[in-house]
Amino acid sequence: MRTPLRALLVTTLLCGTALAAPAATAAEKDPLQYVALGDSFAAAPLVRPADPSNRKCVRSLADYPHIAAGELGADLTDVSCSGATADDFTGPQHPGTAPQYDALSAETDLVSITIGANDNTLSNLPSDCLNLLPKPLGKSCAAANTQGGTDRYGTAIDAWAPKFDVVLDTIRQRAPNAKVFVVGYGKYFRTGGCFPLQPYWGQDADYIQAKIDQLGGALRTAAARHRATFVDTDELGTGHDSCAPAADRYIEGAVSTSDAFPLHPTASGSRAYGRALADAVRADTSSR
Repeated sequence: MRTPLRALLVTTLLCGTALAAPAATAAEKDPLQYVALGDSFAAAPLVRPADPSNRKCVRSLADYPHIAAGELGADLTDVSCSGATADDFTGPQHPGTAPQYDALSAETDLVSITIGANDNTLSNLPSDCLNLLPKPLGKSCAAANTQGGTDRYGTAIDAWAPKFDVVLDTIRQRAPNAKVFVVGYGKYFRTGGCFPLQPYWGQDADYIQAKIDQLGGALRTAAARHRATFVDTDELGTGHDSCAPAADRYIEGAVSTSDAFPLHPTASGSRAYGRALADAVRADTSSR
């Protein structure tokens, strides 16, 4: 009588284990639901291959959201779009392009965002600062934009900063279960620039980078207020700015020498930023 009873117990335990194991395995393998919001820094225009799902957004399938998603094994919905402003999160940027917020839901686990450069017209500053000829020919955009003691672009960034608080509040409302990662704009120029390799006088290259840093500071401060994680790409880009040899650049120069839009992330830059984001997500997960 003992043998059948023992066999019955063993069979029962094995059956219980067999029933429980698939559920645990399935739970472990559920991919993160990841939504990427943002502008061309996120979308990486002209980096190959292009995303055919929305050609108006000039988005790459090798942008930093795709790199991070691959590293994390996440299920990505990438709605980043070149030229986007925060207003394009609530309304269609192009006919047939849904507002970026529409991609968020209670099922969203992870959100990344880079936004602000177009809102402040900071994206126009590099073209305004071009100087093809050395001093004293031409004029300094830094001097022009700080004339009379008022920093035109600095004032615009400060005025926009509260709008980013609203953006982060809205993300939290629409994706209440998501961890939010704010990715900064990085290093465009080293101190003093590299005229004439890049056609910006030293004082103007420093001014452009200072305004990018100011915007990054506003993004970082808002992220801290909203329990989001700021991913700093500035230090990561040291030695890989637009002044670096073409093969080493994370940010393309004023004249594109690769599959990247001028003064936007290169394929190497997108890989580096995507891996940095993935590392930040893993670090956040392991600390909980």
